[in-house]
Amino acid sequence: MADLQTVLQEIKDFRRENAESFKELKEDIKSTNIRVEEAERRIMESEGRIQMIEDATLELLELQKQTLSRLTDQESRSRRDNIRIHGVKEGAEEGSQSMIDFIVTLLKEKLDLAPSLDLIVERAHRALAARPPNEAPPRSIVVKLQSYRTKEAIITAAWQKKGFMYEGRKIIIDHDYAPEILKQRKLYTEAKRVLRERKIRFQTPFPAKLRVFYDGETQMYNTAAEATKDMATRGYQVSVVPPEEDRFEKMRRIWSRAEGRGRQADARPGYMQKLDVYRRSAMEE
Repeated sequence: MADLQTVLQEIKDFRRENAESFKELKEDIKSTNIRVEEAERRIMESEGRIQMIEDATLELLELQKQTLSRLTDQESRSRRDNIRIHGVKEGAEEGSQSMIDFIVTLLKEKLDLAPSLDLIVERAHRALAARPPNEAPPRSIVVKLQSYRTKEAIITAAWQKKGFMYEGRKIIIDHDYAPEILKQRKLYTEAKRVLRERKIRFQTPFPAKLRVFYDGETQMYNTAAEATKDMATRGYQVSVVPPEEDRFEKMRRIWSRAEGRGRQADARPGYMQKLDVYRRSAMEE
């Protein structure tokens, strides 16, 4: 009997200890549930803020795109009276009193300009860059003319001559394009090379387009990617220029991928679902 009483007492002690342990465990689970709910609330708030940040960033990128377009347009307008002369050897102007005198003399001697043309140069200088080594191509010369009509007359005369020679170098006169437009026009280099090899006439309308005169057809391209792709389709051996993706579309694509990964993760039992199951089980006990 003594042994039985001892066993019963041990069982009672064990049950009491277990009851206390379960009570502590339930308190811990309750505290954990409170923390989980707080974490869920903060996660939901963070997701909402992230969405707001994404929307605001896209709006800012669109605004930046519009601002850049307007800035490029304004810069182009400010250069409307300018010409840019390529190929003049570095230091060729040192024998003249000034760069302006050198340019006026050069244009009058090399271009068949009308005697009545009022050739007034307001400013003239080399491109704002460090002087290149002797073996490197010379810097271009930027010329600000007083009249837009004078500028157009000079450009027309230079294009009719297809450039001219000066001190053994080929001199080219062109518009003074804004950097962004010049970047877009340079993308047509591959297409123009192939067209020249095939002796196909083309033009490069402002700001950055390409008009090609095929046999019995005239085609206008708005981008270098569009031009090279169509030329490759026509059977020309040309390297296709990949289309440019602006930052707005790139950001939208990255976020679309992130959202897609999020939807895939939601399809699997995630930590939120597991915690919810755990919380319900604890409450039932």
